[in-house]
Amino acid sequence: VVPGETALAFYKAKNPTDKPIIGISTYNVIPFEAGQYFNKIQCFCFEEQRLNPQEEVDMPVFFYIDPEFVEDPKMAKVDLITLSYTFFEAKEGQKLALPGYQ
Repeated sequence: VVPGETALAFYKAKNPTDKPIIGISTYNVIPFEAGQYFNKIQCFCFEEQRLNPQEEVDMPVFFYIDPEFVEDPKMAKVDLITLSYTFFEAKEGQKLALPGYQ
């Protein structure tokens, strides 16, 4: 991905069970310091997703790396940024706290 240009990536999720699952995804950017330059335009994360038994889906994330990334001397040796997701089964009645909000 070229900093400043938008990109579209797909993450695959599969429900290997015989029952429907409702879950929520959270994301992580590594190295941590590069996270400030990662900007999601549209993402499935923090929204409940329902996966039927044995269903496999591709979930899109539309994003860009801020062009300021290339100007930051702390990022000079960073040539790889990894975006990963963790899918958690949602518990009925529980709400996921959004970072920075009480």
